[in-house]
Parts: sequence; C-alpha cells; structure tokens
Amino acid sequence: MAEKRTPKFSQAKMGAAVTVRIGPASRESEIADILADGTLLIRLAKGRGETNQELIGFLAQVLKVKPAQIEVVAGLSGSDKLVTIVDLSPSGVEERIEQYRKG
Repeated sequence: MAEKRTPKFSQAKMGAAVTVRIGPASRESEIADILADGTLLIRLAKGRGETNQELIGFLAQVLKVKPAQIEVVAGLSGSDKLVTIVDLSPSGVEERIEQYRKG
C-alpha cells in the first residue's frame, strides 16, 4: 500500500515581481527603457560595487522601499534577473516607476 503523503505549506510573502535586464554602465543609475515584454532595462553607475547590491539599492530608491524588501531571486550572475519586492503590489511598482520616469 502506498504511503500517504501530506502537502507541505510554508508562509509566503506578498508583493510583486519584476524582470530586469542590466544594460551597459552609465554615469548614474537609471531606468533606461521598458522593453516590449515589460522588462526594465536598467543601467547602473560604473564602479559603484557589486551589481546585485547596486541594483537593490537603486530599486529601493526608485520604489521608495527598504532594501531589505527587495531580493534578486533569479539571474544572480547574469544580466537578466527576476526581482521580488515585498509589501508592494504590482500596481504600486508600476505607479512608482512612472513617477520616477516623469522626473
């Protein structure tokens, strides 16, 4: 007789996810474009440090959240990344990115 299996659940955090492509470095970190598939093209400042930490710091400023609320969950060593933002809805992310781009 097969062993009875029970599902394992874990607490999940609420928030949003966004895809990011890191482009060529620039003088200042910026959202350079939003690609056709919705991916953010981000250019980070030259020589400021480790890419993922710089990305987290930049997105924290743009989205007006604490860096601890942002995590790179895929693409740690590549230029294409999946980033999660805890306690901010997808529409909230969109609004804050629009505010940033308007200046």
